[in-house]
Amino acid sequence: MKAARDWGLFLLPAAALSWPAHAADYLSVQQAQVLLFPAAKGFAEKPLKLNDEQRGRIKAESGVRQRWDEQKVWRAERDGQLQGWFVVDDVIGKHEFITYATAISPEGKVLGVEILSYRETHGGQIRDASWRKAFTGKTLADHFKLDDDVPNITGATLSCRNVMDGVKRLLVIHKLYLSHG
Repeated sequence: MKAARDWGLFLLPAAALSWPAHAADYLSVQQAQVLLFPAAKGFAEKPLKLNDEQRGRIKAESGVRQRWDEQKVWRAERDGQLQGWFVVDDVIGKHEFITYATAISPEGKVLGVEILSYRETHGGQIRDASWRKAFTGKTLADHFKLDDDVPNITGATLSCRNVMDGVKRLLVIHKLYLSHG
């Protein structure tokens, strides 16, 4: 009995050391800001506080639930002029959160998407520039349909769909709450 218990104590640290870690941070908020708004000279943090009614309106217009009461938003500026909005968001991949940033023009057009943190075991291909480029130029007038105007990646369908839905939700947030400057 004592030998089995001692073996168990020996194996516990070894099991903890061999447990796979899949989370990866790729960009900080500041790095993504520079990539998505290279001409901006400053970013004014403007967190958007949302009440239940506002969150319900976002869901009604986007078809996607707004999980958080506060959306992380920065106003990108150059010489006092609005360059657009930088928004950081989290969506569920298959099991874990994907943190991404979206740049939206003052007119409501996607300027770019960057993956900040990816925590899933599979599907990291959504970080590929060729996949993220599918969002550039999108507006709420676009379909936002997987395998139609946004490509699907085999093995990453949920990550693709949820980031796509998240970007659409952010465009609705822009239309409802940011488009007035």
